[in-house]
Amino acid sequence: MSRAATVALVRWFHDPACTDVHQAGGKGASLARLAAADLPVPPGFVVTSAAFAAFLAENGIDARIRALLQRVDPTERRALEDVAADIQELILTQPLPLELDAAVAGAYAELGHGEAIPVAVRSSAVAEDSQQASFAGQQETFLDVRGVDDVLARIRACWASFFSPRALFYRARKGSLDDLAFAVVVQQLVVPEKAGVLFTVDPVQRRPDVLVVEAVWGFGEALVSGEVTPDHYEIERGSGRLLRCFVPPKTQMLGRGATGGLIALAVPEEQQRLPVLSEAERAALVDLAVRVEAFFGVPQDVEWAIAGGELFVLQSRPITTLA
Repeated sequence: MSRAATVALVRWFHDPACTDVHQAGGKGASLARLAAADLPVPPGFVVTSAAFAAFLAENGIDARIRALLQRVDPTERRALEDVAADIQELILTQPLPLELDAAVAGAYAELGHGEAIPVAVRSSAVAEDSQQASFAGQQETFLDVRGVDDVLARIRACWASFFSPRALFYRARKGSLDDLAFAVVVQQLVVPEKAGVLFTVDPVQRRPDVLVVEAVWGFGEALVSGEVTPDHYEIERGSGRLLRCFVPPKTQMLGRGATGGLIALAVPEEQQRLPVLSEAERAALVDLAVRVEAFFGVPQDVEWAIAGGELFVLQSRPITTLA
């Protein structure tokens, strides 16, 4: 029996073991904890760090990767890029263990009740989303992935992104370069009418009595990537009173492409100058902020989306800039 058959390759969000950051990574464990607290998290599962370790071991490349990592000098850009390229080639060219292929295929089928539903495939480093290091943006996320073959390909691409030049540079600075523990989240895709980020305290003024919301039409990745200037709302926590509001014109949004992935779309002209959020939606986000921060016990940076009038939590991490 191969090593992959002896480890937990997949953990569902509702599995208590999925709250273990060493198995599910920072993002996966956070989502599992939010789901366990009955917060509105889209369903999904985690391809565990043990699955990645089994992939490395079965192909005999773990020792080779560690040897390559010993050559990393973050001050030498060309050498860093060469090491990253060598490691990524190893990740992208080795076969997946048959047990892992089957485990992911079975979980994906169960998630979609037999249908090839669109999913988000997100990297989840074990050291990610801690109060010391967020790792935000260091590894890949893929949205609107359709079909098990594409899901498996995107999981592999997430693994490879753990060894991109940018990720290696960041981890070298944080002293975690030799850490090979890495998981991947596979989650039912929310197709939002509007989305954004929520800070449970004002991260600029450092005011705990004020929360900050930024919102765009369509997928929130337009905000995260800086492609769209979002609405900006500052809201008094206790009363829900709107203290400040900035509503710029918004001519573009991100939506689903015909064959998967996201594409830029024009915002309908009648929506371009409207506030993204209604008063009721702002109130719902205030309530969500209070619940999420109370659950984690520290101020949070929350990614959210609204689809079909329902509010979802897509991710939550500590606000590291307050430290």
